[in-house]
Amino acid sequence: MTAPILAAAIFLFVVTFIHATSIAIAIARFRQGPRQGSFTNAYPPVSLVRPLCGIDNYAVDTLRSTFELDYPRYQILFCVASASDPVLPLIKGLMAENRGIDARLLIGDDRVSPNPKLNNVIKGWHAAAHEWIIIADSNVLMPRDYVQRLFANWRGDTGLVASPPIGCRPQGLWAELECAFLNTYQARWQYLVDSFGYGFAQGKTMLWRRDDLERAGGIEALAKEVAEDAAATKIVRDAGLKVRLIDRPLAQPLGRRSAAEVWNRQLRWARLRRASFLLYFLPEILSGGVLPMIALAILAHAYAWPVAPTVITFAAFWYGAEMLLSAAAGWHVTASYPLYGLMRDLILPVLFVSALKGNDFVWRGNEMHVERMQTRRMMAKMQPRRVMARVRPRVHELAAGSRRRLRSLRARMS
Repeated sequence: MTAPILAAAIFLFVVTFIHATSIAIAIARFRQGPRQGSFTNAYPPVSLVRPLCGIDNYAVDTLRSTFELDYPRYQILFCVASASDPVLPLIKGLMAENRGIDARLLIGDDRVSPNPKLNNVIKGWHAAAHEWIIIADSNVLMPRDYVQRLFANWRGDTGLVASPPIGCRPQGLWAELECAFLNTYQARWQYLVDSFGYGFAQGKTMLWRRDDLERAGGIEALAKEVAEDAAATKIVRDAGLKVRLIDRPLAQPLGRRSAAEVWNRQLRWARLRRASFLLYFLPEILSGGVLPMIALAILAHAYAWPVAPTVITFAAFWYGAEMLLSAAAGWHVTASYPLYGLMRDLILPVLFVSALKGNDFVWRGNEMHVERMQTRRMMAKMQPRRVMARVRPRVHELAAGSRRRLRSLRARMS
C-alpha cells in the first residue's frame, strides 16, 4: 500500500467515524426526555427582546407566537431602528389584538457599534424590567413552552442558553438547500461540541441573566466582536461559565429562498466564524461528504473495485444517516434530501475559500466589513485612557522596585 493510498484510507475512516458519531450523539440528545433545570418550583419573570427589521417570510406566524407563550409572567419589547420600517403596522396590529399582554414597541437607533442588530437591541435591554432577559430574532417561531425549554437547560455553571435555528416550511430548491445547511450540518456540529461542554452562543435565541452580562460591561460589551453571539460566547467563557444549547432547537420558517439569499447568508456566517473563531473555522475545509467520496474513489480505483457503485453506496450511507437524524429529531426531510445534501457539500469548499478571501457582507441591507470592524475594536483598545489604565500598574511596579533597589544600594554604601 503506497503512502497516498494509506492516507486516503485513514482520512476516509476518520471522517466517516466522526460523521457517524456526530449523528448518533445528536439523535441521542434530541430523543432524551425533558431535563429538569435549576428552577424546580417556580420560573422567574422574563423580559423578551425581539429586534425587528423588515418583514420576513411567515412574519405573521413568528411574531404572533410571541404573544401565545404558555408562561405566567413575561414582558415583550419589540425593537425597531427606523420609524419607517414596514414591519411597524404588523406589530401594532398584533399588539392591538393582544392588549392583555405586557408589550411595548421601542423605536430608535443607538449607534454604539458597527453591528446594526446590536444597536437595535440595546434600547430593549435597558428597558427590560426583569432580571432574566431573552433576546430572540424576529424569524424564530416560538412554541408555547419556549421559555421553559430555555430554563430547562440552565445549570449552576451556565452563563447563557441558546438555540440554533432549524429550517422548516421550505418552498423550492434553494430553501431545501438551506435546510440542509441549517439542520443536518450546522446544528449537528453545534450539538456535537455542546455535548462535550464547548457550546457556542447563537444569536437566534439567547437567555441571559442580567447580572452576568452587566459584570462584563453590559449589553455594549457585545460590540467587542464582529457578531454579538461570538462576543457572548467569549464573555461567558471568560467568566468561567458555559454556553448551553436547548435540547429541542427552535424552528425558523424559511418559505421561498433564492440562490443569492442562501449563498449570502452562508457566506456572512462563514466570514464571521473566520473572524471570531479562526482555529475552529479552519477544519471546516475537511467537512462534508465530497472529500470522503473522492478518497473512496481513489481506493476503489487502486483495488480495482467498481468506482461508481462503490461511491454511490457510500453516498447513500452518508446522506441516509443525515436523513435518519432529521427523522429522529422531527425535522423537515424529503426523499430528495441526498440531492440537497450533495449540493451543500459541493458548495462547502467554495464557501470556505470565499470566506478566507473576502471581508465584506450584507445584513438586511446594511453593508458591513469584517476587517474594518476588527480594526475599530483594536483602535478602541488602543485609546490613550485604556492604554494608560493598562500601563499605569506596571509603571508603579517598576518605580517601587527601583526605589527598593536604590534604598538597598544606599544602605550598602553607608
